Amino acid sequence: MEILVTYLPLVMFAVLAMLLFTGYPVAFILGGVALLFAVLGDFFGTFRLQQLTLIPLRIYGGTMESLVLVAIPMFTFMGTMLEKSGAARDLLFALQVILRRVPGGLALSVTLMGTIMAATTGIIGASVVMITLMALPVMMKAGYNMPLATGTIASSGTLGILIPPSIMLVIMSDLLSVPVGTVFIAALMPGLLLAALYFVYILLLCGFRPELAPPMADDIGPSTRLEFWKMIFSSFLPPIFLIAMVLGSIFAGFATPTEAAGVGAFGSILLAAYNRRLTWANFLEVCKRSALTVAMLFGIFVGATAFAFVFKAIGGETLIVNFIRDTGVGPWSILFVLLAMVFLLGFFFDWIEITLIVLPIFAPIVALLDFGGHVGTWDGIGNPIIIWFLILVAVNLQTSFLTPPFGFALFYMKGVAPPEVKIQQIYKGIIPFVALQVVGLALCVAFPAIVLWFPSYILGG
Repeated sequence: MEILVTYLPLVMFAVLAMLLFTGYPVAFILGGVALLFAVLGDFFGTFRLQQLTLIPLRIYGGTMESLVLVAIPMFTFMGTMLEKSGAARDLLFALQVILRRVPGGLALSVTLMGTIMAATTGIIGASVVMITLMALPVMMKAGYNMPLATGTIASSGTLGILIPPSIMLVIMSDLLSVPVGTVFIAALMPGLLLAALYFVYILLLCGFRPELAPPMADDIGPSTRLEFWKMIFSSFLPPIFLIAMVLGSIFAGFATPTEAAGVGAFGSILLAAYNRRLTWANFLEVCKRSALTVAMLFGIFVGATAFAFVFKAIGGETLIVNFIRDTGVGPWSILFVLLAMVFLLGFFFDWIEITLIVLPIFAPIVALLDFGGHVGTWDGIGNPIIIWFLILVAVNLQTSFLTPPFGFALFYMKGVAPPEVKIQQIYKGIIPFVALQVVGLALCVAFPAIVLWFPSYILGG
């Protein structure tokens, strides 16, 4: 009985993991497991049911009153409205024209479009569906290798989880009480690093094996120079305008991320109006989809707050700290084990489940570790180890969208792809891109300056 009481937090975590496979709403699972183990903790004497009255106060004070989280509804609205605006379709066509003579030009166009659109929206489902509907039929018609086409689309569509403004980064910064502007700046270089790795891989692969990506016709696009520059102007200016409004205002210090989210939401409305897509029906649909997404996210916040409270109250955090202290392993071993655990959890769980459960428990532990000067000191960004670890987890969570059996980006793609596209081809296509994500993660671990130099330069200079 004493052993059961000691390891009750581990049992709680195991029960949560098993119930998540049932497909029941995550918010209810988190809250239900918290209530169940609060009763068990009261029975074993490690928890008092009266402590449950503190949970509503934590939910209200920690989540509902958080000014940082106000950015989530507006970023969600911005991303959903951009999907309706048609800006991505015009941008993809312009990139196809520019790269038509480059090996794998269509796949490179998709990668570049995914990178640019990632800087305007942080909603992965919308990005993957949008790129799949626009690019996959074109790539199939051009005779592209199916795994290459699907892997390119899935990996490019998920860049929005890392390249700011990202809803995930907003949530992670709030969980660790880190300025979200600092996190946005720190995530920019790793996000562009992943995009560059994808770009170089596609360029080399198609250069050595051109049969995988047949070239596009030379006569694609405008026939005169005036029409060409008109296309470039109308395709690139709107997303660059929106990026400048959102990220430019944050990096320049003109606006907080919450204020910039409001500016971005308004900018997306202007873009939709510019492209003549701002109808009352579209506006209502965007509002409805945004409200449903935000309600789902905040429902999970409520459940996760209850779960984390009970987990810590019955001794979960103490158990983990004592285990690490008793094993006597070094800081690098702890870091690699945590990153490996996040990577493996990504095969089965969504990013929000991993973030809300793992990050608050392990980030304080990592903050106390000594990496022997490897991370160094950086001006203007607080504790650099916390920022570094947060971005490492964010890069790692890129894989959670792509790794089977529950890679959500893969199911988004399969849901809107033509019937002849098989799930086996999608799984095969993401393997090299997951490997590239691991390479990007390893580079960020080996060279912390990839994460920390830019925010130190912007905020410390």
